[in-house]
Amino acid sequence: MSLKQLLQEDRRLVILRVLNESAGYTANESILDSALDAYGHKVSRDVVLAELAWLDEQGLLTLEEVAKTQVARVTQRGIDVAEGQAQHPGVKRPRP
Repeated sequence: MSLKQLLQEDRRLVILRVLNESAGYTANESILDSALDAYGHKVSRDVVLAELAWLDEQGLLTLEEVAKTQVARVTQRGIDVAEGQAQHPGVKRPRP
């Protein structure tokens, strides 16, 4: 596995975990960008939006645009992946 792929899979897991721990299971792109920074992922907003779009396509979260800002809500499948109860290709599996 390449470093790029490892970082990408970890970013996706961080996003799902943050949403799982958020009130209402939602967060906007700005909050998720800050959370990724806090977990050592210094990436551009474009990368955050690309990861959100990918996770949406996979059915792990849903996206809604509010005032030109993407708001993500984790799905039940996304919660299962974030908690390690299910696996999904392209998302790092959490450690026990």
